[in-house]
Amino acid sequence: MTTDFLGLGIRRKLTDILRANGISQPTLIQEKTIPLLLNGKDVIAQAQTGTGKTLAFVLPILERINPNKPCIQALIITPTRELALQITTEVKKVAAALGVNVLASYGGQDVLQQVHKLKGNIHIVVGTPGRLLDHLGRRTIVLNGVSMLVLDEADQMLHMGFLKDVEQILLYTPAKRQTMLFSATIPQQIRALAGQYMRKPVDVRVQSKSVTLDEIKQIAIDTTDRAKQDTLCKLLDQFRPYLAIAFCRTKRRASALNEALRAQGYESDELHGDLSQAKREQVMRRFREAKLQVLVATDVAARGLDVEGVTHVFNYDMPPDVESYIHRIGRTGRAGQVGLAVTLVTPRERVDLHRIESAIGQSIKIRTLDGERSVSSVEKKTSDKKRIPKGAVTSAGKGSRPGEAGRGKRPQRPQETMGVKGTVKNTSKNTSKQVGAKGKTSPKQAPARETALRGGKRGGKRTAPSR
Repeated sequence: MTTDFLGLGIRRKLTDILRANGISQPTLIQEKTIPLLLNGKDVIAQAQTGTGKTLAFVLPILERINPNKPCIQALIITPTRELALQITTEVKKVAAALGVNVLASYGGQDVLQQVHKLKGNIHIVVGTPGRLLDHLGRRTIVLNGVSMLVLDEADQMLHMGFLKDVEQILLYTPAKRQTMLFSATIPQQIRALAGQYMRKPVDVRVQSKSVTLDEIKQIAIDTTDRAKQDTLCKLLDQFRPYLAIAFCRTKRRASALNEALRAQGYESDELHGDLSQAKREQVMRRFREAKLQVLVATDVAARGLDVEGVTHVFNYDMPPDVESYIHRIGRTGRAGQVGLAVTLVTPRERVDLHRIESAIGQSIKIRTLDGERSVSSVEKKTSDKKRIPKGAVTSAGKGSRPGEAGRGKRPQRPQETMGVKGTVKNTSKNTSKQVGAKGKTSPKQAPARETALRGGKRGGKRTAPSR
């Protein structure tokens, strides 16, 4: 088994840059695809998010780019602006030292400014289908020199209705190009697209234990539509997330939830398609800098989002399908860190939860909220539907009490805490009993404690955690 990038065929200059950025060992998807791509093969790679897909195609592209050739040699197509920015950031970390120039092209930016930059010596373009077609229509981008093309998150482009746009873009590129398709799932329409535009592609599949099983603890919380906001607030108080993402099914619900959280004193903001690009970039910058604690987002806006330190994902609304569920919870538990995914389930959504359980081959334990406590860790067994009596003492981490966490207060080190006191040392074995609370909180003490610890309006300014 190859243990470093040199063994995969990546030059030492690039491996030194990777090592300086804390990357020394390739992931499984990188091991399987990099040698194939360096040999010029077309590849269909199926792997979940968080497995290192970006470097899997970026490194072979950088190996083969000729910086002395003044034309676009590689085109990377992504479904969302955020993913385009994210990939561009990753490319720039290593491209500058090689004299390779990269440009992100997506909607919401000044078109004329992009046109000006495209007149320069650009070697790699990372763009969304709509903006790329805009440039092609204006004749401000030339793809005749493209020898490497990447379709990233291809299944999401299908869900968003971009496949026809992608096909149009492909017609502007040389037929002899190398094509790389990366996707979490490969629906039939994507397979048909590959058959039409790829040359004898090699299939690479990586089963991602890290995204769905080992590094993410999954639970469900029993609630109702009317009680969802209150339930989420109590969960935030109990778990004290360092960085959390709450997913809603529509832009309107995301805005409403964010407004409610801010009114309650939480440091939150929203991310969805109705925001201007400047606002979206501002929100993401604040989230990455940990100036926000909760990001309320829709599926499309957060697709492929990779933010270091996301400790919790809350499915405020049930995801529309299994693929969306996997992509949502994949925002946490990345790069070997521990994550917690919490799904709020109403009675009518239990069928959807069972469908997800069947698809991922794992039981998601349902827990309930008690009227007096933040979180009860006694599991609600669906077979007998027993309710948890008020005042019941439940098992949890040592010394944790309901309401002790405080609103807006975070743990200092996200990689070592999952919302209860004590650390998580073994992600695959020890996290199954980490959620819940033990003991009681005096009614006289709880309000004072909560007021003192609450961030935002009621608790004053929250101290920034050490990173």
